[in-house]
Amino acid sequence: MYALTLTAELNGVTNLRPKDTADSPFWYTFTVQCTSCRETHGNPISVSRFETNELSGSRGEANFVWKCKNCKRESSCSIKTAPKAYEQTEPPKQQPIIEFDCRGLEFTSFSPEGEWLADGLESNTKFEGIDSLTEGEWFDYDEKAGDEVSIKDLKWDIKRA
Repeated sequence: MYALTLTAELNGVTNLRPKDTADSPFWYTFTVQCTSCRETHGNPISVSRFETNELSGSRGEANFVWKCKNCKRESSCSIKTAPKAYEQTEPPKQQPIIEFDCRGLEFTSFSPEGEWLADGLESNTKFEGIDSLTEGEWFDYDEKAGDEVSIKDLKWDIKRA
């Protein structure tokens, strides 16, 4: 089992999470590497916890199935948990976002493409449509709190859970 973790500086917001529902699934974007031959896939891949693909030989299904072009081995990955919200802490600390089970492959990097949500820390204002996390920061204004809010210094990591 592996976990995608995040460390980030949240100012005025908390509960940062991907918008990931059955009606609006989030596509987690990773760089993938074969654990057999260490070949890295040329393009980023996207995985949804709501989509399943058949494994060859009727061995079940997984959220992501991949056949390495180099060694021809079939590998798979399944997301095991719904995403956990990243809570604002001082100082920022590493927290798991999702957990996944990889067989024959590993994710080497993550790109936060897609829509993210957050809540005002004091005001409970709902922030939707946060889609600039790939740029490494996000700024907005919380009308209820009368203050600027931000998400900065994002550090994504993939580690054993």
